[in-house]
Amino acid sequence: MTKKVWFITGTAKGLGYLIARDALRAGDKVVATSRTVDGLGDRLAVSENRLLVLPLDVTDADAVAEAHDAAIKTFGHIDVLINNAGRAQLGFFETIRDDDVRRQFEINVFGAMNVARAVLPTMRRQRSGLMVTISSVNGLVANPGGSIYSASKFALEGWMEGLAEEIAPLGIRSLIVDPGMMRTNFLDPSTARQGDMEIEDYAEAVSAFREFISQANGAQDNDPEELAALIVKEALSDAPARRLLFGADAHEGAGAKCRQLASEIDASKART
Repeated sequence: MTKKVWFITGTAKGLGYLIARDALRAGDKVVATSRTVDGLGDRLAVSENRLLVLPLDVTDADAVAEAHDAAIKTFGHIDVLINNAGRAQLGFFETIRDDDVRRQFEINVFGAMNVARAVLPTMRRQRSGLMVTISSVNGLVANPGGSIYSASKFALEGWMEGLAEEIAPLGIRSLIVDPGMMRTNFLDPSTARQGDMEIEDYAEAVSAFREFISQANGAQDNDPEELAALIVKEALSDAPARRLLFGADAHEGAGAKCRQLASEIDASKART
């Protein structure tokens, strides 16, 4: 079997790191990128020349293009793109500053688009490739305290659903991954931010939400090791899924949303 070349964003920690590690263990080649790469090469060390570690801020389109060019110069092609870099802007909408809202979209949406713009021409020339987009069940379901994060993931999913249809005739496939809550550092203050504008009307609800996040951090039900292995398995298969929901909470939340939509569609028909 021909070994694949992976281009992965957000590999310094969490799911991105685990995917890079498992792809290397499968014998493939990996371009591991992240804003901070200190020690990453040592942690992902492999005996052969199958790893290229690059610092990358996905919000910098020029830097993304340079990283892509370095990947092609080193390995010659890109078979799997893992658009994983992201962060969570949490909190009630009115407590979140405009700059933080825009930063959420710059990373989660426009950053992913920057990477896709760089990699897609290569995949088009190859007439092959797989784009894996790490979204969230919150790209399908929104909850109080997560409206801005969900807005960015809803946008990410809408973009990818349309793009998947545009690139499929060119031999490029797409996989959207919708995990539930996973035991990564995603809810740590270093990764997830909370709105800091105090509004009395929301004070009690905001306090309860912050307590929920604090209690959930590190105690999430879903194992990122399992998801990383599953993503690598799908990427290496001849017919990968188009969407992958992971975790009982993801399945329950998405199923409830589908039932809600079906009910609302029926209600709309009755009103019109």
